Amino acid sequence: MDNLCLSGATANREGDGYEELLACIRRSFNRAVRDNDTPLFTTDVSDLYDLLLENIPADARQHYNCNACRHFVNKYGRLVTISPKTGKQIAVMWGSTVPEFFHPAVKAIKDIVESARITGIFITDEETLGYTKTGVWTHMAVEMPQKMVYRGRVNTAAQKRAEKDEDRRLLLNSITKYKQSEVESAVNLLRSDALFQAEKILPMAEWFLEVMKAAAGKKLNGNIIWQRAATAPAGFCHIPANMLGTLLDDIREGYNVDSIKARFNEKMHPLQYQRPQAPPAAGNVQRAEEIIAKLGMENSLKRRYARLDEVTALWKLKNEAKTAAGGVFAGVPIKDARRDVQNGVEAPETAITFEKFRRTVLPTAKKMELQVSYHNENYGAVVTAVDPEAPPIILWDMENERNPFSWYVYNGGSAPGHWGLSSGFTEVTAVVLQPNMWSSTHPKLYPGEGAMFVLKGARDTRNPSACLFPAVLKGELREVRATIETFSRQSTLSGSEEGDVCGLLIQSGGKWLDVHLRVTTDVGIALYKIDRWD
Repeated sequence: MDNLCLSGATANREGDGYEELLACIRRSFNRAVRDNDTPLFTTDVSDLYDLLLENIPADARQHYNCNACRHFVNKYGRLVTISPKTGKQIAVMWGSTVPEFFHPAVKAIKDIVESARITGIFITDEETLGYTKTGVWTHMAVEMPQKMVYRGRVNTAAQKRAEKDEDRRLLLNSITKYKQSEVESAVNLLRSDALFQAEKILPMAEWFLEVMKAAAGKKLNGNIIWQRAATAPAGFCHIPANMLGTLLDDIREGYNVDSIKARFNEKMHPLQYQRPQAPPAAGNVQRAEEIIAKLGMENSLKRRYARLDEVTALWKLKNEAKTAAGGVFAGVPIKDARRDVQNGVEAPETAITFEKFRRTVLPTAKKMELQVSYHNENYGAVVTAVDPEAPPIILWDMENERNPFSWYVYNGGSAPGHWGLSSGFTEVTAVVLQPNMWSSTHPKLYPGEGAMFVLKGARDTRNPSACLFPAVLKGELREVRATIETFSRQSTLSGSEEGDVCGLLIQSGGKWLDVHLRVTTDVGIALYKIDRWD
């Protein structure tokens, strides 16, 4: 007999509590995935439905011999979550509170699932696990939270599972290869600010150290590694292919601190780090064509200079020319006598961090001027998409929160003359955070902080390409970054005449923190030197 899981249609089996069992399965599953980011894992058990039938009375087995429920129990009944602290696995479908009739069967399944071996990370594009109903028959099934339904635009769910399995393999190999003391040394060096652009590597190093500590000496450390691989930020498991791996290798080899620093800084050079060093292969170009076409990103590759009226700014210069009140001459600007007095008495220069400047000075600033020096500085520009409706290509640009803006600077800085600037105090028209910092929803997608003092009249007299750098692209494009960067180098930015978000960029951990400012407020003029980020 087939498909005999009934919803109150067979009177002689109503007392078994089948409907309550279905509700218990749903409750147990919903409790396991209520955080929407709790990963699920598969185990190496099979034929669980036979185990269920074996543990109910013999006279009821034919009644519950259902293909739809068999499919659900065998495929999804083996799913578990993993405790991030202990590594203990917990069956997600089988709670402890079930009807008495099914209790021995559920306990038998729960026991075997929770002691089975983890085989992979469960990723699915299905919204419903199982078949809720066929005809008049009701079956075991659960609804996946929408945020847990895989909706990859390039890879299938199966390909994503394979990718995560590879993440776990790489992470396990790294844990086996390195000692905890070596990782601690790497974290210490990165935190000391002795290494160039250390902030780009430090989050991965701290994460790796936490994984090693969590797994050390644990009976279920293999499960903990599975759990960490499933929840790792993109790329964090790829330690051997990252700068963290080369740093750890140098520490293992016994290089002294000066040598480690020199080798690290050379590899972190802006023209080396995450930048393709050779033209892309024909296969990479073909793959790039496929991905860009599948994602509909042809227009996303077109970039232009951003305008001040469309960016998110911490501070903008206001046009506050004063006029005489009333009469036919109401629009004529008048002299501000108090300002003349203020201009004669300037407060001495004060060294200050950018964060304190942002907090205490910007709210009352009426006017700002930045001292442009004659030597190279970290001048740059904010750029954006030509087509604001084109699919997101930038890492922090989301479909539900658009932010297609990015920025560029020149390696080694650039001369003020290249930006139409002359030495001396130049008016600041706005203070703008790096675009990756504009959203509070995704603050850690791109490491590093920075802010630009937008300067009046600043324009790049050279066109530096489309500035689609690998580090700021969506992870889906990582495999074809060589092709995209080569394309970017051959392209140009449009909108140079209208683009007025150009100026001096300062960054945390950078060497360009020597900014001299003259700030006018309601009570006078003060000089500031920003020499630290925070």
